[in-house]
Amino acid sequence: MLLLYRLLFPVALLAALPFYLPRMLRRGGYARHFGQRLGLVPNLPARPAEARRVWIHAVSVGELQALGPLLELLRQEHPSTQIVMTTTTSTGYALAESKYGQQLAHLGYFPVDFWPISRRVWNRLQPDLCLLMEGEIWPEHLHQARLRGVPTVLINARVSERSFRRWQTLPRPLREPFAMLSLVVAASEEDGRRFACLGIATDRIVTSGNLKLDIAPDPILDSMELERLRADLGLKAWGERTDGEDAPRPLVLAGASTWPGEEKMLLRVARKLSDHGLPCKLLLIPRHAERRGELRDLLTREAVDAHFRSTGPAERPVAVAVADTTGEMVRLLQAADVVFVGKSMDPHKGGQNPIEAAALGKPVLFGPNMQNFRAVVDSLLAAKAGQVVRDETELFDAAKALLRDQAERRAMGQAARSWHQAGKGAARRTVDAISRFLEPRR
Repeated sequence: MLLLYRLLFPVALLAALPFYLPRMLRRGGYARHFGQRLGLVPNLPARPAEARRVWIHAVSVGELQALGPLLELLRQEHPSTQIVMTTTTSTGYALAESKYGQQLAHLGYFPVDFWPISRRVWNRLQPDLCLLMEGEIWPEHLHQARLRGVPTVLINARVSERSFRRWQTLPRPLREPFAMLSLVVAASEEDGRRFACLGIATDRIVTSGNLKLDIAPDPILDSMELERLRADLGLKAWGERTDGEDAPRPLVLAGASTWPGEEKMLLRVARKLSDHGLPCKLLLIPRHAERRGELRDLLTREAVDAHFRSTGPAERPVAVAVADTTGEMVRLLQAADVVFVGKSMDPHKGGQNPIEAAALGKPVLFGPNMQNFRAVVDSLLAAKAGQVVRDETELFDAAKALLRDQAERRAMGQAARSWHQAGKGAARRTVDAISRFLEPRR
């Protein structure tokens, strides 16, 4: 299987370039340290005899943020451990640099999973343990670990319904990468069962829960900071009452991590809400900030008065605020009254992470296509902390009911906070699971 992978990987990489290269150019930031992707990383200084070096790879901003509590426990309980961290995206790199930079022995981009490149990076970093986040199964990377006798652990391990079906259709020899994992620390019992079905021995699977539930929302804004944020977004009151008092704050419906088509749907829903007497404004937080041009065109065609956060503070109230920045989800969602989670309506599949909104105590709505967060969604629904809306009509009905009923919003928000609090502990269980690989050198 590995030989076939090595032969086909360069072909697949070249075939994918026309798709990925424009995306990289739109997002920007990829020129910096680009050579690291090709194996041009420095030799690290020799570590102390008793130290262990751990290579952690995480792709997305969400995955990197989820590592915070885990890294804190590692520092407390294994203080001599050196952390090497890699990521894939420029936004992920920027977050890791600002959040963890001072704690790391090395921060870089994950190398292209091609034999000579991967081997070069492994020879230079020389880790004693490799941790991969969620679904990062890279055959050459795992093979280089096995050659050196380095344990590899998939943490917060998830496999979506779609990926599970795809892996199941492959002959067993093509599932060899799973056999190279030393341990799988699954994000849910269902994920653990799926990994077992894919050929991983049950004694190499433990369940931790989802690491993202251990993240404490930060920053939490006080009332003055929140009012300033709403003003900066253009989401403050429409005007003043004739008696001179400030007008009531308009309600805010937020679309979190939205994908193409969902913004237009939310615009229609917001208009219908206004038509039904609800003073509703819309906060759009697109999954990819580089779509700002596309959203600007949409809002211009729809004749909507809008403000884009990347341009600075709003000069006046607007109907729609577009948060075309990165790394601000927790801050921005505090301005919302009801949150719709994106990538969950047809034709999109998989869904985005609903945990941040729930942790903030926001009523959470999501479409039927939340396959990538099935365990999270099921537990949210069981706790009455979230609601499925199957189409635009159901989204409108649910948003209208919640925005009209402050008591119901508060009850659903409190249920979400309680759900988040009850789900903590994944970082503790993950560190317990990997501690046997972190014993000091003898």
